[in-house]
Amino acid sequence: MNLPNSLTVTRIFLVPLLVVVLLTKFEGRLILGVPKEIVGAAIFGLASLTDWLDGYLARRRKQVTAFGQVIDPLADKLLITAALISLVQLELATAWMVAIIVGREFAVTGLRSLAYARGVVIPASPLGKIKMIAEVVAILALILSRTGNGDMAGLYVVGQAALWIVMAAALVSAADYFRRFNEVLSPRIADITVAREQRSDRKAG
Repeated sequence: MNLPNSLTVTRIFLVPLLVVVLLTKFEGRLILGVPKEIVGAAIFGLASLTDWLDGYLARRRKQVTAFGQVIDPLADKLLITAALISLVQLELATAWMVAIIVGREFAVTGLRSLAYARGVVIPASPLGKIKMIAEVVAILALILSRTGNGDMAGLYVVGQAALWIVMAAALVSAADYFRRFNEVLSPRIADITVAREQRSDRKAG
């Protein structure tokens, strides 16, 4: 396994660790003397960094593999979904907003997988990248806002604002994916149908 794929797998292993740190009730809310929110934010920040780093290294080293193309987006969605659901449990995020964001992730993943199975690659939407950045900002800000430090109180507002940006970007980019899916695959499906009919005609003749 090459380095980029190793980083992706590491990100997957960080997901349950993040959930345990955020949702476990530690005595005094401290882990080795450090507030658990700081530890959780550090874990999430490290996992998010590997998301950028594995893609950068794969392109730079020309180590893009089929395994990496499949597992990398899965790792991203596991990380974001676990973090958002944890924030709902901590009452830092609204359940309906998280449901929309997570539902969008599954819908878009399904569309791209279906397109890929038919030999069509639907590239990532620019809005998807904006959404990802806003998700990282929202999650980090909301986790850190729970430290109880007065200096961190303003982060809750930042996190909530970023979460609204995430939801807006999620909905608009989902609509864009559906549009591109129809544009790309509809002609292809029609071509396949015509080809099958032509083959049937030749056999009949």
